[in-house]
This record gives sequence, C-alpha cells and structure tokens, in this order.
Amino acid sequence: MTNFEIYKKTLPFSFISAGLALISIAIFVGCPVAGYYLAGGTPERAIIGLVIGFVIGVILLFVYSYLVLNRFLAGQIAMMTQGVANNKLPDHVVKAGMDELKGRFAKITAFFFVTGVIKSMFRQIGRLTGRVGRAIGGQTGEGVASAIDTGVQVLLGYLCDCCLGWVMYRKNESVTKAACEGAVIFFKSGKTLFRNIGRIFGMGIASLLVIGGAVFGGLYAVSGLFPTAFQDLSKTITDLLLKNGGQPVEFITNPNLLKVYACALVAIAIWSMFHSVLVRPFILVGVLRNFIEVGKNDIPTEADIKQLEKRAPKIAKLRAKMDAR
Repeated sequence: MTNFEIYKKTLPFSFISAGLALISIAIFVGCPVAGYYLAGGTPERAIIGLVIGFVIGVILLFVYSYLVLNRFLAGQIAMMTQGVANNKLPDHVVKAGMDELKGRFAKITAFFFVTGVIKSMFRQIGRLTGRVGRAIGGQTGEGVASAIDTGVQVLLGYLCDCCLGWVMYRKNESVTKAACEGAVIFFKSGKTLFRNIGRIFGMGIASLLVIGGAVFGGLYAVSGLFPTAFQDLSKTITDLLLKNGGQPVEFITNPNLLKVYACALVAIAIWSMFHSVLVRPFILVGVLRNFIEVGKNDIPTEADIKQLEKRAPKIAKLRAKMDAR
C-alpha cells in the first residue's frame, strides 16, 4: 500500500477526531467566555471570571484529550503501522484500531504511561540541542535556541508517535522493551529518519497559511457583528491594570489590535487542532514507514538498550518502574 492509500484508509479516524476537535474548540473558547459573562458585576469580577474560565477550560481540555482524543490517535497509529508493516488493512479500520488498542493495553492509562516514557527519553535531546543556540549568547542565541527547540519538539512529536507504532508492531514484546527499542532506532538511525524534515515543516507551514488564514478571516468577519465587544473588553482590562498600578500595552488599549490578537490566538488554536487530525496523519504515514523499515532491518538488541540506558540513566529508571507495574 502507498502512503496515500494508508492515509485514505485510516481517514475515518481523522473525521472522528475532527468532530472531537470541535468539542475541544467549544471547551477552549466557551469556558473563558462563560466565565466572563457569568461573573458579571464589576469589571474586576468580569476579568477574574475570564481568567477562572480559561483555567477551567485548560483543565477540561487536558482531561478530554487524555481520555478521548489520544485514544483515537493511538488507534489510528495502530492501523497505520499495520498498513506499513503488512501492506494491508482490515475493512472496518476504526473498530479494528480500537480492538487493537484494547488488546495491546489492559488499561488506557498504560498507553499514556508508555507515551510519557517515550517523551521523557526524547525530551533530553531537546535540552541538549537548545544549549547549542544559547552558547552563542545574547538575544541572537536565545532566538536560535528557541528555533532549535521548536523544531526539535515538532520532530520529537512525530518520533514519539513512531515509537508508539513500534510498540504496536512488536506485539510479542513487553511494552517497556518495545518502547526502548523505538528509542534505540531513533538514536541509531536519526539521519535516515530526518529526511522527512522538509515534508514536515513544508506541509506544516502550508496548512497554517491555508487553514489558519481562512479561520482567522472568518473569525475577524464574525467579530465585526459585535462592534462594541472588544471596545468594552479593552476598556475593562485597561481600567483594571491602571487601578492596580500596571502599564497596559498597546494591543490592549487599542480595541482593533486586541481583536486581531484574539482572532489570531483562536485561529492558531483551531488550526493546530485541525492540522493534527487532517494534515499531520498524512505526514506521519511517511515518517512511520521509514521508522518501521529501519527497525525491521536492524531490530535493536538488549545490548543496544543497555547502551542507551548508559547514555540516558533516566531511561533505565523509567523502564524499571514500568517493569515493576
């Protein structure tokens, strides 16, 4: 099967995830708005309500992603892995994917624990590469470090998903060993896997311009239906800051700039959600194919894992903790 055939076959997961993403958007936007209006009364109470609503929204979004969104992502990765490794997929991919997940992990929390282990492994790389930029010094160094960190985090997101795919592929091995094998594949074959960098960032920028731009335009047009909303919000925030001795920045005191920033923030959040469920899976298939092929041709040994643990002692501790469960 080609990458596009696998993507098309597993697209039902993306459609379901897109619907679930709409619920995420409602949570992300609705909680702060509800907090702002429900608090009512004085401007201070309204702003406090906005902040409390935002915090509640973030917490609810985290729980929702933890229990629902990531579950479907894991099922989709399981089916992508089957398509790449076996060159075929079952007819009812969603049911098969969820059955695969239940069969692979006794509890859904185990999946998140494995994901946490994988991210802990790769997070060490991000810290090391960030030092390269900061070694330059000054604002330039910080800018380079931030760019490196952003790039590494994007790449590591794909590689974590590939590790999860490898866990699905290595059904006869323990979750811990398979996760560590995935980390070894990355460390041993990073150059091969990084040949997808152009596709990852190129398609990411294109989707941001197309999807994010369209959403921003739509939100800006809709905000025009409420001409006094941002004027009132700007005045409320400004008065509150001045009352407490703060110095409002320009985008807060200028309602038009506040509208642009607010629309841009929400547009980026919405783009991120839809990019992750519609565009990212297509990119992931190609990265996953390279990862699985590299692993199949050179399956890591226990000695390889031991070498990895020597370089990253935290991995050995995490592995021991998981094996004890």
